[in-house]
Amino acid sequence: MDGSRRLMPRRRWVVLLLALAGLVGSLDASAGDADPVYKSCVEKCEQSGCVGDQCFQHCKFSSDGKPVDGPWYMQEPLYLRWKQWDCRSDCRYHCMLAREEERTLLGGKPIKYHGKWPFLRVYGIQEPVSVALSALNLSVQFHGWLSFFILLYYKLPLRPDKKTYYEYTGLWHTYGILSMNSWFWSAVFHSRDVELTEKLDYSSAVALLGFSLILALLRAFNIRDEASRVMFSAPVIAFVTTHILYLNFYQFDYGWNMKVCVAMGIAQLLIWAIWAGVTCHPSRWKLWVVVVGGGLALLLEIYDFPPYMGFVDAHALWHATAIPLSYLWWSFIRDDAELRTTILLKKVK
Repeated sequence: MDGSRRLMPRRRWVVLLLALAGLVGSLDASAGDADPVYKSCVEKCEQSGCVGDQCFQHCKFSSDGKPVDGPWYMQEPLYLRWKQWDCRSDCRYHCMLAREEERTLLGGKPIKYHGKWPFLRVYGIQEPVSVALSALNLSVQFHGWLSFFILLYYKLPLRPDKKTYYEYTGLWHTYGILSMNSWFWSAVFHSRDVELTEKLDYSSAVALLGFSLILALLRAFNIRDEASRVMFSAPVIAFVTTHILYLNFYQFDYGWNMKVCVAMGIAQLLIWAIWAGVTCHPSRWKLWVVVVGGGLALLLEIYDFPPYMGFVDAHALWHATAIPLSYLWWSFIRDDAELRTTILLKKVK
């Protein structure tokens, strides 16, 4: 009876998140794209190369349609060339700023353009705060993985064949690599949103979520046999691989991808929450903090809001919450490795 009472708040929380996830599909359209004033501004800019008094060198074309003075990307400073800003990108950006300034004077609220909030660039970087926070997350993941590696191979006893006693070593190494890869592409994507960086960022995030779900299943159910691990992992790997191929080669569906990511995120949070409720693990409090914090942070991905001062939006705040949670998560992983090693050493003796 007591156990069912404890589960009731969790059930309500999960139902709420699943219901909210169903709203994601309605968030794809961007009101700014349909704004006639904005559309007219972009069309005029692509013809004249100017927005107001500001003109762009790579919008100047010769009679044969080729840019004056060579390709546009060779006309930018070296540190901006890799970002591939072209005439249309600059026209959209400056028309967006001009239109948002007009809307603000009329008392209007910020709206999205081409699926993104009106962010202010800094040295050509589209979302500087998200880039900085992604870089910080990358450093936290590297620190966590490195400290895990040092603990296992230099501080804890090893088997006679120099392998670790901890049964989940390889899985957590893979998790660390996928996490660092995901945050690296997150930083690149938020620096410059083009098709390639977008696909790499989204695919990396889906791969990380899928593998995290596999890890949650294997650790919570204490699956140590290789054959059983394959049986548990195969369906998730097949689904994640199919989903990534679908996004990259068939249709890049933002709404569907968000639902998939939210579903995988909720599933693993539930698994860890249930395990934390039944296990006697000495560090289960860390697990609870990560589960509750991760659930609250997930709301930032669903409840979107415009960037404050043009820099900090809900997604940037989600990046910020991931930093302390990741640090605590790797602390739990190290504690788990020490606990399992101690238990196995006692059995050997």
